[in-house]
Amino acid sequence: MTYRETLKHPVIARLSLIQFISYFGTWFSQVAIFSMIVAYGASEITIALTAAMAMLPAVVLAPFIGIIIDRIEFKKLMLILLVIEITMTLGFIFIDSLAYIWILMVLIFIRSAAASMLFSAEMTLFPKLVQGKMLKNTNEIHSIIWSLCYALGMAAGGIATHMMGFDTAFMIDALLYTVAVLLLLGLKLSLEKVSHTDSNWQMFKDGFDYLIGNKKILHLILLHAAIGLTSFDALITLLADVKYKNFIAVPLAIGWMNATRAIGLMIGPFFIGKIISKNNLHYFFILQGLAIMLWSAFEYNFYLALIALLITGFFITTLWSYTYLLIQEETESRYMGRVISYNDMVFMLSNVVTAMFIGYAAKWGLSLEGITFTLGFGFIVFATYYHWFKKRYIDE
Repeated sequence: MTYRETLKHPVIARLSLIQFISYFGTWFSQVAIFSMIVAYGASEITIALTAAMAMLPAVVLAPFIGIIIDRIEFKKLMLILLVIEITMTLGFIFIDSLAYIWILMVLIFIRSAAASMLFSAEMTLFPKLVQGKMLKNTNEIHSIIWSLCYALGMAAGGIATHMMGFDTAFMIDALLYTVAVLLLLGLKLSLEKVSHTDSNWQMFKDGFDYLIGNKKILHLILLHAAIGLTSFDALITLLADVKYKNFIAVPLAIGWMNATRAIGLMIGPFFIGKIISKNNLHYFFILQGLAIMLWSAFEYNFYLALIALLITGFFITTLWSYTYLLIQEETESRYMGRVISYNDMVFMLSNVVTAMFIGYAAKWGLSLEGITFTLGFGFIVFATYYHWFKKRYIDE
């Protein structure tokens, strides 16, 4: 089954279009956010905290997100969440100095909470609509859309922020979310209604007990969290500010570095998605680690770093979507929302830890090349972990 055949499913097709528009807007304004705080003189720790704030909601709100997803009808929930994202994005316009950095972080936290819940809701919905190869394709299409929007959004956002300023970028972003809302209104979704009569506390307890009792799912969640080591927002911002600002404007450097990596994210699945399997997954973890180490060696030169970033991005999307698929296939449908939210919690915690490691390591004097190399080595460790997991849970 091809991606084109998968997109003939009317719900998958419309949701994919909504994803494209909303994701593009998110990354479009991401460049503006980081360029803005750099222009205001933000420190390494402030940059890292800002990056972490976008990931924190999935960590601290996971138990509530899962229950909400399992209780509220998908379309209604998605509409509420998109409106929240519009409101928070417009709020960015009122930040005009570092004196309001904590307000900015609160706005980012709320917007990211809505985005995180929306993402988890979609990943919970997909296994209810499709299975098998079609589910695998749907996950990969979702990842490719994310990557394409990352590339286009970062590149366009860098140019727009450089030419038109931060506020204009935020207004364009809010407009894109509005288009996504209009498309959502026309979504026709027919699912068997599942009634949960248990209390929120009982649902929380049942979901937690189910997860703790399934060691295989726990290991898969930890393996999926490895992809959080590719949370490069803070690292790329520091590279743009410390190494490349005398060569190219910071917004353009951030935009082009992220866009180049995202091209790799986008094209990788077309090649790797056909050959990745449970039997060879650890080899792709190793290749990902080696690609990041190559980037660390090339960071002294902007153009060589772009080439290495392209290679680095080549493996990320497939590793993300395939490890996610393994979790979905292993989880019972009635627990899907809660398990997915816990998975996203651990994944985002990995992203937060990575962002904070980058910020503090830079503050303590570790070179950006050394930080990058360390992140690459982390994938070698996870390759060893998967090799152990495979022998215990798959080969037996």
